[in-house]
Amino acid sequence: MRLATSENAIHVQGLGAALERWLRPGVGFAHPRDVLKDPDLNGDEKRAVLASWASDASAVQDQVGLRWLLGTAEPVPLEDIREALARLDRSAGEQGGGGSL
Repeated sequence: MRLATSENAIHVQGLGAALERWLRPGVGFAHPRDVLKDPDLNGDEKRAVLASWASDASAVQDQVGLRWLLGTAEPVPLEDIREALARLDRSAGEQGGGGSL
Protein backbone atom coordinates (compact mmCIF):
# COMPACT_ATOMS: atom_id res chain seq x y z
CA MET A 1 0.00 0.00 0.00
CA ARG A 2 1.57 3.28 -1.11
CA LEU A 3 -0.45 5.80 0.92
CA ALA A 4 1.50 8.96 1.68
CA THR A 5 4.95 7.58 1.12
CA SER A 6 5.07 8.69 -2.50
CA GLU A 7 8.04 10.83 -3.46
CA ASN A 8 5.81 13.90 -3.81
CA ALA A 9 4.31 13.42 -0.34
CA ILE A 10 7.75 13.05 1.20
CA HIS A 11 8.88 16.24 -0.55
CA VAL A 12 5.78 18.20 0.49
CA GLN A 13 5.20 16.80 4.00
CA GLY A 14 8.67 15.69 4.98
CA LEU A 15 9.82 12.15 5.61
CA GLY A 16 8.55 12.02 9.20
CA ALA A 17 4.98 13.00 8.28
CA ALA A 18 4.93 10.63 5.31
CA LEU A 19 6.12 7.73 7.45
CA GLU A 20 3.60 8.59 10.16
CA ARG A 21 0.81 8.41 7.62
CA TRP A 22 2.14 5.12 6.30
CA LEU A 23 2.08 3.66 9.81
CA ARG A 24 -1.27 5.23 10.69
CA PRO A 25 -3.28 5.66 7.46
CA GLY A 26 -5.84 8.01 9.00
CA VAL A 27 -3.25 10.71 9.67
CA GLY A 28 -4.07 13.82 7.70
CA PHE A 29 -7.76 13.10 7.16
CA ALA A 30 -10.30 15.21 9.00
CA HIS A 31 -13.33 13.62 7.35
CA PRO A 32 -14.11 10.56 5.20
CA ARG A 33 -14.67 12.79 2.16
CA ASP A 34 -10.98 13.76 2.44
CA VAL A 35 -10.10 10.10 1.90
CA LEU A 36 -12.20 10.07 -1.28
CA LYS A 37 -10.42 13.16 -2.59
CA ASP A 38 -6.88 11.90 -1.92
CA PRO A 39 -5.15 11.62 -5.31
CA ASP A 40 -2.38 9.37 -3.96
CA LEU A 41 -4.73 6.55 -2.95
CA ASN A 42 -6.36 4.07 -5.32
CA GLY A 43 -9.83 2.66 -4.69
CA ASP A 44 -8.63 -0.31 -2.65
CA GLU A 45 -6.45 1.90 -0.44
CA LYS A 46 -9.35 4.32 0.13
CA ARG A 47 -11.59 1.41 1.06
CA ALA A 48 -9.00 0.11 3.55
CA VAL A 49 -8.77 3.49 5.31
CA LEU A 50 -12.56 3.92 5.38
CA ALA A 51 -13.10 0.35 6.58
CA SER A 52 -10.62 0.89 9.42
CA TRP A 53 -12.45 4.08 10.33
CA ALA A 54 -15.84 2.33 10.30
CA SER A 55 -14.70 -0.67 12.34
CA ASP A 56 -15.77 -1.24 15.91
CA ALA A 57 -12.13 -0.80 16.91
CA SER A 58 -12.56 2.91 16.12
CA ALA A 59 -15.85 3.25 18.01
CA VAL A 60 -16.14 6.01 20.59
CA GLN A 61 -17.06 4.61 23.98
CA ASP A 62 -20.75 5.17 24.79
CA GLN A 63 -21.27 6.86 21.39
CA VAL A 64 -22.21 4.06 18.98
CA GLY A 65 -22.75 6.49 16.10
CA LEU A 66 -19.24 7.97 16.24
CA ARG A 67 -15.88 6.65 15.06
CA TRP A 68 -12.46 8.08 15.90
CA LEU A 69 -9.67 6.67 13.75
CA LEU A 70 -6.21 6.79 15.28
CA GLY A 71 -4.41 9.72 13.70
CA THR A 72 -7.48 11.86 13.05
CA ALA A 73 -8.25 15.09 14.87
CA GLU A 74 -11.74 14.25 16.10
CA PRO A 75 -14.52 11.66 15.82
CA VAL A 76 -16.89 11.63 12.85
CA PRO A 77 -20.38 10.19 12.47
CA LEU A 78 -20.41 6.56 11.33
CA GLU A 79 -23.02 7.58 8.76
CA ASP A 80 -20.48 9.87 7.06
CA ILE A 81 -18.08 6.94 6.74
CA ARG A 82 -20.82 4.71 5.34
CA GLU A 83 -21.73 7.41 2.82
CA ALA A 84 -18.09 7.66 1.70
CA LEU A 85 -17.93 3.87 1.27
CA ALA A 86 -21.17 3.97 -0.75
CA ARG A 87 -19.74 6.70 -2.99
CA LEU A 88 -16.62 4.60 -3.49
CA ASP A 89 -18.80 1.61 -4.44
CA ARG A 90 -20.81 3.70 -6.91
CA SER A 91 -17.63 5.07 -8.45
CA ALA A 92 -16.12 1.60 -8.78
CA GLY A 93 -19.31 0.34 -10.40
CA GLU A 94 -19.35 3.19 -12.88
CA GLN A 95 -15.71 2.62 -13.76
CA GLY A 96 -16.01 -1.14 -13.86
CA GLY A 97 -13.58 -1.92 -11.06
CA GLY A 98 -11.69 -0.44 -8.13
CA GLY A 99 -11.73 3.08 -9.52
CA SER A 100 -10.50 6.12 -7.69
CA LEU A 101 -12.48 9.25 -6.95
